[in-house]
Amino acid sequence: MILKFHHAQITIPKGQEEKARKFYCGVLQLKEIQKPESLLDRGGFWVEVGDQQLHIGTEAGVDRLLTKAHLAYEVEDIKLMETRLKENGIETLKSIPIPGFERFEFRDPFGNRVECIKPVK
Repeated sequence: MILKFHHAQITIPKGQEEKARKFYCGVLQLKEIQKPESLLDRGGFWVEVGDQQLHIGTEAGVDRLLTKAHLAYEVEDIKLMETRLKENGIETLKSIPIPGFERFEFRDPFGNRVECIKPVK
């Protein structure tokens, strides 16, 4: 029986870790966590998202703009997140409405599709 997600992984172009840290740890304010020593030579880094992990790996030759695959972050303050992204030069996109939720999408600096979502109470 599956209990929950342990982690999700996205990829960035090889050699772009510092740019990705500035975005994921700086703009999105996610905390970097230590990768196992056995994986350090593979590139990338890991961050915490609540009590789960996002593994940011490296991969060459991928056009991330061609996929609908994405992560959706549940956020506490959707307006603050939208403002923070815009202040950092990230264009936000409208999403198809889903009853009971506020949401928007954006592409990270590497083209990965991301959604921010907040339940409406």
